[in-house]
Order: sequence, then structure tokens, then C-alpha cells
Amino acid sequence: MKFLRNLLAAILGTLIAFGIVFVMFFIFAALMGSSDGGVVVKKNSVLELGFAEPIKDYVGVDESDPFSGLWDEGVGLDVLLHAIQEASLDENIRGISLTTSFLQAGLAQTQEIRKALLDFKLSGKFIYAHSDFFMQKDYYLASVANKIYLNPVGAMDFKGLYSEVLYFKELQEKSGVKMEVIRHGKYKSAVEPYLSDSMSEENRTQIRELLSSIWGTMIEDIANSRNINPYNLNNIADTLGARTPNYALASGLVDDLLHHDEYEAILKDELGLNEDDTPNYVDFFDYVDKVKNRNLPSGKDKVAIIYAQGEILYGEGDREIIGQGMLVESLQKAVKNDAVKAIVLRVNSPGGSALVSDIIWREVEITKKSKPVVVSFGNVAASGGYYIGVAADKIYAEPTTVTGSIGVFGTIPNINALADKVGINAEQVGTNQNSVDYSFFEPMTESFRAVIKEGIEETYNTFLERVASGRNMTPDEVDAIAQGRVWSGLEAQKIGLVDELGGLDDAVEGAAQLAGIEYYGIRKYPKYKSGFEKFMEDISGAKSKMAATVIEEELGADAYNVFKEFKKVSQKQEIQAKMPFSLIIR
Repeated sequence: MKFLRNLLAAILGTLIAFGIVFVMFFIFAALMGSSDGGVVVKKNSVLELGFAEPIKDYVGVDESDPFSGLWDEGVGLDVLLHAIQEASLDENIRGISLTTSFLQAGLAQTQEIRKALLDFKLSGKFIYAHSDFFMQKDYYLASVANKIYLNPVGAMDFKGLYSEVLYFKELQEKSGVKMEVIRHGKYKSAVEPYLSDSMSEENRTQIRELLSSIWGTMIEDIANSRNINPYNLNNIADTLGARTPNYALASGLVDDLLHHDEYEAILKDELGLNEDDTPNYVDFFDYVDKVKNRNLPSGKDKVAIIYAQGEILYGEGDREIIGQGMLVESLQKAVKNDAVKAIVLRVNSPGGSALVSDIIWREVEITKKSKPVVVSFGNVAASGGYYIGVAADKIYAEPTTVTGSIGVFGTIPNINALADKVGINAEQVGTNQNSVDYSFFEPMTESFRAVIKEGIEETYNTFLERVASGRNMTPDEVDAIAQGRVWSGLEAQKIGLVDELGGLDDAVEGAAQLAGIEYYGIRKYPKYKSGFEKFMEDISGAKSKMAATVIEEELGADAYNVFKEFKKVSQKQEIQAKMPFSLIIR
């Protein structure tokens, strides 16, 4: 009986294995088939930019992995910008139709895309934009177009920027769950929501000045493209002068109010088509896939681009997290590669672990002794994100980049009040005076707080020294502009935290100049595991993602964001070099 049971189990296991292989074979065949040729771009085509997918700095797909396209979300800014450049050279592409709404990109990324579209216009090809509604970031991008059209019953959001910070002090008091906070820096407000029910004047000042600087850049760019005085643009924002389609038209923000079929008639006329003809639209993301390997920079000499994106946490790291493992390995590979003559570190991070930040800083310091290192800051390079780049030979940032935030803090959860409420009493026994350093169930002792404070101060002073050394400043000069304060890229350049204003391409060119090379190719690091590979390796991770989706659906987006923020901070028990607040610019 036992033999028969084992035999049946073996047969069943074999059938399942063959079934899996069979399915995998067909997936593989489908992927191979889809990669042959891709989209066909006919003459007189229009490239349609909708940007429905989230935009990351870098996706890092391993082209040799046949499953790399499965379950991976988003598109890399690097290949996106390359595709726009290729479209400007493609004789079959007559122009671009920009139809984006709810652009899933940061402001610095949006600015880089906008610059690429400006370059596209220099080719003599048209860019028309149409939307049922324009959010501010979408309009900022669309303002580059030759003509902008809005649905007659649509909407436009043009009112200036704002940011909202949530405060949890009362929630802690009611729940009995408290965050014990130790910090340095009067502007270090990452933990302010756990200490107060209202915003400090220092925090209000830095947010206001940061938003004003970013908004000023956006207004200047829109003014140049639309030929509208910046004063008038701000007046439109102040009076909500674009709150209806007719107001948007009267203000000069759009050129006409058209339904989509009327907008399409404009495109037909531009293309020389008859009324009954249909324009040949080319989906932008299909086009990205088609041209991603076309006309790439070449040469025996290489500039390596190493991408660091996400929060900084101890460990290996991946597409969403900066870990010392993957980043240090990438820097070492670039150094060992004789073809690589210069390195660009692309940073897009709000910071995180102070320890990991210093480990990466040290590796950058070692690397630049062998080869020039240039840093390019993306949407945000704050605190630890700034820390890891400060050792470079040169730093680039976009005017809309959020950077600085030189400061540190520590948070430790405490449930003493909750334990009292529910009748829990914790007793500790130790061998030495300080063997019981901290208990979640007891109030934090002054001696333990003093020890943590000492570590915070030491880390902050180290941070000051790293910046002072990298930026040729004194620690006192750094301290005067530090204290955890955040700056726009524009302001950061003025105070010496950034060398040049520009995007990734500018940083690459700057690195090549430092290396003394004129013709060069690009090497990109690291290569990430595909979503499919990670799923097969970590089923529990997939379960966690599914659970998160269920929680979000039950709580709603806003409540879920509150939950995430509280959980995120409560899990950080080491010293943090992190952006002073969760900045969502709307």
C-alpha cells in the first residue's frame, strides 16, 4: 500500500513538473515571438505619448532573461529619453501627440522629459497636446507643445504647489503606542509628527521656500514655452484663473477647446490625411521597446552609469531599495572593467540608514582614486541620498531636485502606555548595570537616551565632515546650511552643495570630459532580478504584496498612506540619515 502511494505521488509530481515545463515553454516562445520586429512604424506616423506606466530612473532589465518582461512595472527614464531622441531622427515619425494625464513621474524626471521634447521640436517636427484634464505636472510637461487642447467639458489644475504633513502625537496618546525620538538639527522634522500636533515654523519655512523654488522653475519654463509673463501665470494660479475650460482658454494656457475627434481632425490636417483616413498612431512604450538598442553611444571607452534608487537600507538592495551589497559590487565592477574610464552615480533617494550611507560613501571615496566619479541627482537626493554622493568629483542636479537635508535622527517604538491599559507588566533581569538597555514595555531611561543621543551627535558630526571634505568647506560652513534643511537643486547650487544644474546626460558628458574621452559607450549597473525570478524565489514576498493590496483596498488610499508612514518609522531602530519629511508635492 505504501509502495502504491509513493508510486502515485511520484507520477503526480512528474506530471506537475511536465506541466510547469510545458507552460514555461509556451511563455518563452511567446516572448521570443513578441521580440521579433516589434511595432511597425509606417510613414507619416504619430508617436502617442500617454505615460500610463510609472517612470523609474532605471529598470535594469537583464536582456538575456527571457522572462524579464513578466510582471515588471514601469519604464526606465534612460530608455524613455533615448526613444524620444530616436523619434526625432526617425523619418517615419512626423510628430508627437501628447495625451498624458496623471503622469507617474517625479518633477525632476518630468523636467528631463520636457527637455527631451524641446530637443525633439528642434528637428522641425510637431508636438500637439490634448487631454480631458490637466494636472499641474501634466500641464508642465504639455506646455512644451506647439499647441495645447483641452476637452470643452474637461478640467485643469493650475493653482501652485502644496505639500501636506500628517501629525500623530494625539494618535500616540490615544493608542498608547509612542515613538521615542532622538534627533539633531532644528530642521530635522522627519520625526516632528511624533513630537507635536502642529508644524514648527522651521519646518513650515523650509517647505514654503522649497516649494516656491520648484514652482518658480516650473513657471519660468511654462512662461518661455507659452509666451506668458511669469507674473500673469502666478496671477492665474492665485485667482484659479484656469478652473474651467473657458477660463483656461481665456488665460492663454490652452489654444482651443476640442473633443478628441476634433483634436484628431487637427492631426489629420497636419499629416495631410483625408477626413475618412485614420492617423497611424504608434504607442510610445512599443516604440521604446523597438528602438532601445538603436544608435546607442559606442566606442571602446565606456562611461559606467550606476543607479541608486529608493530608500537606503542595510542589505543587498534591489530595484526599489539601495543596499550596500549591490551598490558596492557595482562600483567595484566598474573599477575593475578596464574599458570603463569614468563613472556616473545616479542617485534618487530620500536617504535612510546612516551606516549604509557611510559604507557607500567610503566606496565612492575609494573609487574616485582610480577613476573620475560624477553624481547626478534625480527627483530627490536628500540626507543619506546626498551623503552617498558627496565624495564625488562633481555633482549635478536638476533645478527641481530636492536635496540637502544634512542631519540624523533615531526612533524607537514604545508601548508602555498601551501595556498599562491592557494589564501587561514586564519585569527585566540582567547581569550588569547596562545589560537591560531598553524595553518596549518600559519608559525610556535618561541614561539610555543619553547613549543614543551620543551616537546621533557623533553620526551628525561625521556627516558634516564628509560634506566639508567633499565640498571644500569647513564643518562650520556646512553646519550653517545643514541642520536637516532641504533645498531645491537651484538653491543647492547657490550654497555650494551642487556644482552644476543639469540632467543625467549632462553628468555623463561631464564625466567623459574629466576622463579625457570624446567617443564612448555606456555601461549600466546593476542588473536586477526580474519580477518573475523574484516571484519564483520568494513566494512569501508575493503574498506580502497581495496582502498590502488588500489592506489598501479596505482602508482606502489616504488611510493606507497614513498606515504605511507610521509602520515605516516604527520599524527604524537604527540611526537614520533621511529626508526630513515625507514630501508629496501636489
